[in-house]
Amino acid sequence: MTRFDQIAADRAAARQATLTKPAGSLGRLEALAVFMAGWQGTDRPTLDRAQALVFAGNHGITAQGVTPFPPAVTAAMVANFRAGGAAINQLCRVAGADLGSVALDLDRPTADFTQGPAMTSAEVDDAMAQGAAAVDPTAQVLLLGEMGIGNSTTSAALAAATFGGRAEDWVGPGTGAQGAMLAAKVRVVTEGLTRHAVTGTHDTLAAFGGREQAAICGAVRRARDLRIPVILDGFICTAAAAVLTRDDPDALSHCLIGHESAEQGHRRLIASLAMQPVLSLDMRLGEGSGAAVALLVLRAALECHNGMATFAEAGIV
Repeated sequence: MTRFDQIAADRAAARQATLTKPAGSLGRLEALAVFMAGWQGTDRPTLDRAQALVFAGNHGITAQGVTPFPPAVTAAMVANFRAGGAAINQLCRVAGADLGSVALDLDRPTADFTQGPAMTSAEVDDAMAQGAAAVDPTAQVLLLGEMGIGNSTTSAALAAATFGGRAEDWVGPGTGAQGAMLAAKVRVVTEGLTRHAVTGTHDTLAAFGGREQAAICGAVRRARDLRIPVILDGFICTAAAAVLTRDDPDALSHCLIGHESAEQGHRRLIASLAMQPVLSLDMRLGEGSGAAVALLVLRAALECHNGMATFAEAGIV
C-alpha cells in the first residue's frame, strides 16, 4: 500500500520553521501543509487540480418511515447538482474544485436491512468499482460527498457495526426526523444490528450500506493507490469510509475530515477514528459541502507554506 513520504514531510516541517512567523503560530495550517507534503512527496505541495465527487444512491430502509422525504428527492437533487443549483456547486466554484456526480442505480434501491442484507456481494463490488473509476488520477486532492434519502439511517448502522455502541449513540435527525420518526430510526438500526453479524469491510457494506457508501469506499481506496489526499465530508461520508478500517486500521491515513457535522453521531465517530476535523460550523447538509469549505482552508495553508518569505529571504536575523 502507498505510504506517506516522511522525508518530504520532514522537509516541509523544516521549511515551516524558517518562515517569517513565530514557530507554530499558524497552528493547524502548518500541520495541513506538512500532511499534503507527505502525500504529494514534495516539500512544496500544490493544489492546481481539486476534484469533488458526490455519489448518490437510494435505500430500501426508507420503507420503514425513517425520513420525512421520499426517495425521489435523491434523483431530483442529482439533477440539481448537474444544473449547478445546489450548495455544493457554489462552494466548489469558490473553492476551486471540479464537481462531478455519480448516480448509482437510483431506480433500484438497496434492500431493507431489517429484512436481509442491503446488497449482494456483487452489488458491493460494482459500487466500489464505480467509485474507484470516478477518481481522476491527475487530481491533487479529492473531496467526497453523498446524496441519498435514508442514508443517515444506514450510516448509523455502519458506524455502530464498526465501532460498537447502541443505536441511540449513533442515530440523529438526519434530514429532520423527530418524535416517532426518530424512534423508528433507532428501532430499525437496532433490528439491523441484531440481525446481521459482520466482521469485515465488504460484509458490513453488504449488510447495511448504500451503493453511494460503497462507492465512497472504492474512491478512498483508489485515491490511496494514487497518493491523492482525500477530504471527507460529514457523518454519512465519514461513516462510509470508516468501514475500511475494519480491514486496515491505516486505511484513512491519507484522509482529512472536512468538518464536524451537527449530526450527533459524528463527534463520536471522529473520536473513534482519533482524527481531528478541519472545521466545526454546525453544518449537516451533506453533498460534500463541508469538504468544499475545508478545501478553502487547505488552500490557505499551502499559500502560506509556499508563498511566505523565510527569515533569510526577508533579511530578518
